Amino acid sequence: MAAPGENMRVNADRLWDSLMEMAKIGPGVAGGNNRQTLTDADAEGRKLFKRWCEAGGMTLSVDKMGTMFATRPGTDPDALPVYIGSHLDTQPTGGKYDGVLGVLSGLEVIRSMNDLGIRTKHPVVVTNWTNEEGARFAPAMLASGVFAGAIDLEYAYSRKDPDGKTFGDELKRIGWVGEEEVGARKMHAYFEYHIEQGPILEAENKQIGVVTHCQGLWWLEFTLTGREAHTGSTPMNMRVNAGLAMARIVEMVQTVAMENQPGCVGGVGQMFFSPNSRNVLPGKVVFTVDIRSPDQAKLDGMRARIEAEAAEICEALGVGCSVEAVGHFDPVTFDPTLVSAVRKAAEDLGYSHMNIISGAGHDACWAAKVAPATMIMCPCVGGLSHNEAEDISKEWASAGADVLLRAVVETAGIAE
Repeated sequence: MAAPGENMRVNADRLWDSLMEMAKIGPGVAGGNNRQTLTDADAEGRKLFKRWCEAGGMTLSVDKMGTMFATRPGTDPDALPVYIGSHLDTQPTGGKYDGVLGVLSGLEVIRSMNDLGIRTKHPVVVTNWTNEEGARFAPAMLASGVFAGAIDLEYAYSRKDPDGKTFGDELKRIGWVGEEEVGARKMHAYFEYHIEQGPILEAENKQIGVVTHCQGLWWLEFTLTGREAHTGSTPMNMRVNAGLAMARIVEMVQTVAMENQPGCVGGVGQMFFSPNSRNVLPGKVVFTVDIRSPDQAKLDGMRARIEAEAAEICEALGVGCSVEAVGHFDPVTFDPTLVSAVRKAAEDLGYSHMNIISGAGHDACWAAKVAPATMIMCPCVGGLSHNEAEDISKEWASAGADVLLRAVVETAGIAE
């Protein structure tokens, strides 16, 4: 391992240029990106990433979920690989860094190792997981969930987007169905580098977040059934109003989350009214409740209370209510050895750092089920993410990538 100092750092300009080049694919309408999974823009981004990986001397494999694995060989043919992963897909109104920073920093780690002539005992694999966001096909972290054995492959293929198109059909359409069995790979370790997506690091003036845990979550999809009726001519006491039931449930979710402080969050970010006409009471309302906590008991208690109180609300209004859990993972404690490697790398490089719990879900949460895993975070301006105004600095980006490089090289082992 190189001594602490200047000779084991990434090329900050090259990393930033790669981020800006990828951002040209699937541009948004307000400076960010709309490169949703399995769209034509996603396919174009994958092709660019493949070209860069091959130029860096890596070989590419793709599994049946479309996840891309770019491998730099190690000197020991029997050593399990060290993985660096994140995602290239975005939200419909996503930023240029969420997920993409982690994938392209992994690429930059390889490029920098090539520049520095560093050979490792363990292979290093850079991974682009399919459908991390879950914006088009729920649940989020779909491919990594299948990889970890938590989600069935055929179930994943059957997921539908709002237009009724299935994940499996769209994966075939863009030409990224691989032959490799999902989950067949074994990992020595897994690292994921990501923007924080929250305000803590910037507020504390820290360059590096050493991620020790990740919150668990439940995504609960409610389907409420009322009776379509004219909004002007139907008396208030004769309505079966699915929209009113939804509103009361949304308020109840807020109350439940607030009463479980500290450390719990809850809200509704997606809803669909049918027939969605301004003068028709909805006959059906579908919406998703997102609840999260690093405390397993609180997380499960919130789910039970929300489902029970939602049923009571709907019964009082004569509205039908069904609920399906469309996304879930338990709180995650990341591997202490890898967490220490990240912290040591930050200290060796002289970067300010602090322990942090990830409020968002990441592919590392599923990877942690099958291998030692951890994450690194950098600040983002105002904590803003899942928004086209998402922003980071080149200095923040490269600092985290420097830490990633050192931690990966330490874990993969310098070849003798």
